[in-house]
Amino acid sequence: MSTSAPISSPEPPEFIRGSLIPALPDDLAIHCVALLPRAAHPSLALVSRAFHTLLCRDPGPLLAARRRLRLSDPHVILSLRPPASASPLFFLLLPHPGWPPLPLPSPPVPVSSSSSVAVDGNRVFLFGGSVSGVPSPSVQILDPRTRFWSVGPRLSSPREFAAAVAHSGVLFVAGGCVPSSPFWAESLNLSSPDAKWSPVPSPPHFREKWMHGSASLAGKVLAVADRGGLAYDPAAPPTEAWAPVSPILDMGWKGRAAVVGGILYSYDYLGQVKGYDPDTDCWSKVEGLEQELPKFLCGATLANVGELLYLVWEGKWKGKGKAKGKGEARSMVVIDWAAIVVTKAEEGRLTGKVLSRDTIVFKDMPKGSAITHCIALEL
Repeated sequence: MSTSAPISSPEPPEFIRGSLIPALPDDLAIHCVALLPRAAHPSLALVSRAFHTLLCRDPGPLLAARRRLRLSDPHVILSLRPPASASPLFFLLLPHPGWPPLPLPSPPVPVSSSSSVAVDGNRVFLFGGSVSGVPSPSVQILDPRTRFWSVGPRLSSPREFAAAVAHSGVLFVAGGCVPSSPFWAESLNLSSPDAKWSPVPSPPHFREKWMHGSASLAGKVLAVADRGGLAYDPAAPPTEAWAPVSPILDMGWKGRAAVVGGILYSYDYLGQVKGYDPDTDCWSKVEGLEQELPKFLCGATLANVGELLYLVWEGKWKGKGKAKGKGEARSMVVIDWAAIVVTKAEEGRLTGKVLSRDTIVFKDMPKGSAITHCIALEL
């Protein structure tokens, strides 16, 4: 009489033993995570090493799943320039409290912080800058979803400290080169994959070499320089396309700015956030922030993040006690940010309220690193 071996329950197929959720294959687990709101991801990243890797170190599969589901959230790309390096480092931030910075790859051409940036859709364009002190014509394109840089069509003129704006599917770049250059201003139509840069005619007496800020406002491309700002209207005839901005706008716009709800916001040297309304040609102080923000924000920059005004500045370490040693203190950078909703009241008054605020610690960045770019986009 033969004895049969005891029947044991079959082992589950290998593909079911996922690293994220043991009972599910990883592709299905990633699909489930993609359906969650991004605000829940910082807490989920604490569950296991596998979740931390997916959410904080290698988010490519998750971003791909969210793209298939047509889900997106506003993100911020921040670049910091170490004091001993000319080339900035890039980080991806989810603007929710508790979200750690995700390092991004460095661009293939290590240009300096004098480069300019513009965003179209979910692509970041990095223009010019200098390489070993020489202005560069490079155009480098970052897709944060795949964390991959590619090289775009080279500029016709090498540039640094140029104005750069994406407007209605067209990239505009101006300044940052010799004012006599026939390509002082040029454009690139992004609707054609084989497009090349085309010169944008401009009156010679309007041309400046260095540009300190740029924006798209009320259908026009705006740029601010040392001596007056410029406005370019792509829809106007070439002989009427360029004009100086109003003296009021020029006097109040100092460097970095952001447009939210048709209002141009800037941060002045007195530590005030101001908004410019093109309909009334008037600057107004954003009231109600004095008690919620520091008096002066070092290295402050602004961004439109999901139609909220985001203020980002270089902060100070406020942890318990002091750093353990000099080495730790030298390899730590603190960045603060605040999300502000601005309401337009009677007589053009602007009132702001801080909805959320957080402090981000960049542990392996040398002390003294400075913010060079702050870019908002949907991912």
